[in-house]
Amino acid sequence: MLTKSHIAVAQNASGRNLHVPVYTIDCGNPGPKVYIQSSIHGAEVQGNVVIYQLIQYLATSKIHGSITLVPNCNPVGTNIKAGEYTLGRFDPVNGTNWNRGYFFDEDAVNKFAKGVSETDTEQDIKASFHQYWRGLIDEKMNQSWGIPLAQRLNLSLQLLAHDADIVMDLHNGPVSSRHIYVPEYAEKEIGLFSVKHNIVIPNQFAGALDEASFCPWWTLVNHLTTKYSRSYDFNKYAFTIEMGSQEVINFEESKTDAQCILAYLGQKDIVADCAFSPRNMARYVVDLENYATLYTDFGGMVEYAAKPGSLIKRGEIMARVLNIDELDNANAVTEIAAPCDLIPILHFPSASVLSGTQLYKCFTNYRVF
Repeated sequence: MLTKSHIAVAQNASGRNLHVPVYTIDCGNPGPKVYIQSSIHGAEVQGNVVIYQLIQYLATSKIHGSITLVPNCNPVGTNIKAGEYTLGRFDPVNGTNWNRGYFFDEDAVNKFAKGVSETDTEQDIKASFHQYWRGLIDEKMNQSWGIPLAQRLNLSLQLLAHDADIVMDLHNGPVSSRHIYVPEYAEKEIGLFSVKHNIVIPNQFAGALDEASFCPWWTLVNHLTTKYSRSYDFNKYAFTIEMGSQEVINFEESKTDAQCILAYLGQKDIVADCAFSPRNMARYVVDLENYATLYTDFGGMVEYAAKPGSLIKRGEIMARVLNIDELDNANAVTEIAAPCDLIPILHFPSASVLSGTQLYKCFTNYRVF
């Protein structure tokens, strides 16, 4: 059964609430909870049409558990325009990244763990921790000194996602191939997605929704495992999925993107009789520490010669930079070569760059899954 509601995530200067739709699919069957959102950064719009495709399929499917979908979750960012461009990555008032205001407190997790008895079941611990963590988020939102806009937006969304077993945050790069961020403890999940490029991130909090979703549970598992010398598994997973380039939607590609997510949910027995399965394909994997940035040491006009997702050998040309002040001599064009074998994943969206600009982000020392 598909239902729709709305929540207020911000208020504009006219005092009017800005609402986002919340679509929920629940057939009344027991099972995991799934939370999927898109466009926390205003220019990253492909996830919205992916959610549209998911709804078309899921609305007539048998679901075990429930699936909550929140498209265009940041209406403030979506509406920050400068000419043709959406400047929706940062809160314009204080410069905060819209994806860095979620809540996590390691000390609070450890405090909860101290009250867990060895005889408590995983189900009871899970239920108690959900309630405890929601209370902490509520307390953070309602503190007497108030909180910044971006954090209020993030915490409002985190309340929707806090008890989900699987969280997916749909993003886009500037000019980008499709790739996914996977927590280190969940590396085995890579094979359940049909995503060619995969970044394994530490089981640590750096401010984003995926980390805010899995870090409390990872920390709790570590504490309880040490305390009672037994294993715990609360089956909590969270991913950031980068679905191509920003400022672009593609309905045909969105079908493939949606099928990737559906195949994962099918493997988890959330979508019954799912028509899609993970593809048999080579998956390239890199640890975050080897996800390297290639900078330009000089400004100019750039031709990006290396296509995102391609295999590049050391010494191959990545970019050519045109220096407008040197057009009459041999210094007019400078070529930038790959410093090692690599896979460019995304590049800067503009052909006009300053010195020190991040030209490319690349897989180095990668492996095949």
